[in-house]
Amino acid sequence: MQEERFTFERVEKEVRKKTFGVLTTIDSKGRPHSTGVIYATGPPDKPFALYSIVGVNYAKVRNIRRNPNVSLVVTFPHYWIRFAPASYVMFRGTAEILPGQDPDGHWSMSQSRIGRMNVQTVAEDTGTEYVYVKISPEPTVFCFGVGIGIMELRGDIEHGAYKVTIPEDRL
Repeated sequence: MQEERFTFERVEKEVRKKTFGVLTTIDSKGRPHSTGVIYATGPPDKPFALYSIVGVNYAKVRNIRRNPNVSLVVTFPHYWIRFAPASYVMFRGTAEILPGQDPDGHWSMSQSRIGRMNVQTVAEDTGTEYVYVKISPEPTVFCFGVGIGIMELRGDIEHGAYKVTIPEDRL
């Protein structure tokens, strides 16, 4: 039985606090292409989704149009204990390209200061067309170390890896 601290609700709460992740798409030759992105989580009253705002001509947009399979890794580094491995959450799923006026994407990005800054940059940049990337994750979310203290991890590093499942009503 999964421990109470290892729930999707706990993982979602932690992911909502962050804004940076590594998005991996598949390029035209079938190779992974990873890039850092500013992301935001969708409205809590809708199916769970992750959003990023990007220029329409970026490689990640071209890759998603060819192959919508993606992953997004959100890391939780230890700022004071640099030698300790970072915790992370990894979502696998499918991405779609939405217009720059998408209301859920706009709402999501406006929930953090850096997200608002990105939206403001888009509003001021008349030379580039922007779109939202919406990631709809698969039900299984892979985690390491989120909600586990560093001393506990030190005692049993294998215990740090676990999975949570997004509830059906959030998919």
